[in-house]
Amino acid sequence: MQTRGVIYIHSSPPAVCPHVEWAIGRVLESSGSSSRQGTVKLGWSPQDAERGTMRAERAWTGHAGMGAEFAKALVQWPMLRFEVTEDPSAGVDGERIMHVPGRGAYRAAMSASGDIMIAEDRIRALLATTTSAEALRSGLDQLLGLEWERELAPYRQAVGGAEQSWLSQVS
Repeated sequence: MQTRGVIYIHSSPPAVCPHVEWAIGRVLESSGSSSRQGTVKLGWSPQDAERGTMRAERAWTGHAGMGAEFAKALVQWPMLRFEVTEDPSAGVDGERIMHVPGRGAYRAAMSASGDIMIAEDRIRALLATTTSAEALRSGLDQLLGLEWERELAPYRQAVGGAEQSWLSQVS
């Protein structure tokens, strides 16, 4: 089942950028892509939100679950700020994975319009364990990944001139 998504590297030290490209290339290669390991070039540009770091984004196409594979490859570098999205496909929910240094990864199902979806059982568990409106609000914020969203917001501003192209898995 084919799907698509986007890899956003919000901030990376320049020395780590080639490693990020190699990691993405390895995912493509292990997924049957015709790309050779290490041939992925992301078109890096300076990240204005954090001096001395670089940013890149790249749309991709591939099999369902590939977004999680990209995130697993990227989480090896805990200093990266990144997001990986995967659009819903037939029988498979979409997904957003966000990573922030010191906070780790947040993973959630994503609707076709890009909204975070919270499973019914998680909401029921939160309702069963909270004793105040403030605790409920805090729990919902956690389920929605609000801290990750807040921390990534200033990094999401696109920089003019960033290269745009697609990464594709070829069967």
